[in-house]
Amino acid sequence: MSPITHLLASWIIATKTTDNPRDCRLVALAGILPDADGLGLVVDVWKGWWTHTEPTFFYYQKYHHFVSHGAPAALLTAAVLACFARRPVRVAVWALVVFHLHLLCDLIGSRGPGPGDLWPIFYFSPFRLQPMWMWQGQWPLDGWQNRVITVALFFWALWISSGRKDSFVGVFNRRLDGVFLGVLHKWRATVRGS
Repeated sequence: MSPITHLLASWIIATKTTDNPRDCRLVALAGILPDADGLGLVVDVWKGWWTHTEPTFFYYQKYHHFVSHGAPAALLTAAVLACFARRPVRVAVWALVVFHLHLLCDLIGSRGPGPGDLWPIFYFSPFRLQPMWMWQGQWPLDGWQNRVITVALFFWALWISSGRKDSFVGVFNRRLDGVFLGVLHKWRATVRGS
């Protein structure tokens, strides 16, 4: 699934399981950090631009869903994020939960454009290639199922944000979060006033 979908799902779970904005951001971050292994895409595009050729997507294809989509990365992510938390045990537990939700969502809905373009999950990678999880019914990444889920999560996150002092935008930028919430609260006041 899209990193945006992972962010929204993780943030919604974080709002229900944490009691302060810092821990909420950390748990939400745990739900998108598995996609850090997809940053090879940036290298591939840059290399294509630099050499004036079409990008080969070598690093993206080789490392995405391999380096940080398994149990070792889940444990490392939970441990590191817990170091910055106000409630470390709670953050570590929920970081593991949303990390594994990310893996489940990718197993269900991250297929490439062709029916054979399945993205497996190597649960003990990068140390072992087995077990490898793959589902033949995997939805396309841009399939209608993922779009419906993303839109539903987006509206749910907007609803939750309208009653809070932070939102999913704050996971990355607290200043922009303030602007976003200001607009959201004005919309909510306008809707209630009409």
